[in-house]
Amino acid sequence: MPLKEYQKKRRFDVTPEPEPALAEPGGSEFVIQMHQASHLHWDLRLADEGVLKSWAITREPPTEPGVKRLAIHVEDHPYEYKDFEGVIPEGEYGAGTVEIWDSGTYLPLLEGEPDSSVAEAIDRGALKLRLEGKRLKGNYVLYHFDKKGKNWFFFKMKH
Repeated sequence: MPLKEYQKKRRFDVTPEPEPALAEPGGSEFVIQMHQASHLHWDLRLADEGVLKSWAITREPPTEPGVKRLAIHVEDHPYEYKDFEGVIPEGEYGAGTVEIWDSGTYLPLLEGEPDSSVAEAIDRGALKLRLEGKRLKGNYVLYHFDKKGKNWFFFKMKH
């Protein structure tokens, strides 16, 4: 089950976060949630194959080319999480305030096979995408730089 890791970390009788349920595949939405947990960070989430592929960005996402941010690949989240705002109670995984910072649609700029998916691009360690959000607009890159694939760079392309 793709959301097994997400479910394992939460107690849904305590937290207001949505319970796992696979949405229909498709959708090209993205959301960035500002998350004031133990450390302030921004969670980038891309809808793909019925779930949200997710990265925790350590500093405010870049709006200008040439600025790189560390993005840590984390567990998939349920598609319904794209609308989540609220307070995760103390003592729970991710405790703190979650607010939507940006949202919109994205277009994957996939290279290689014409039927290549976002998940396959993530597995290869590089994903180019066009974001059309309220704050972030333009072409962006997610690129992993470690052998485990957990640490990625997130940056805006010049063109």
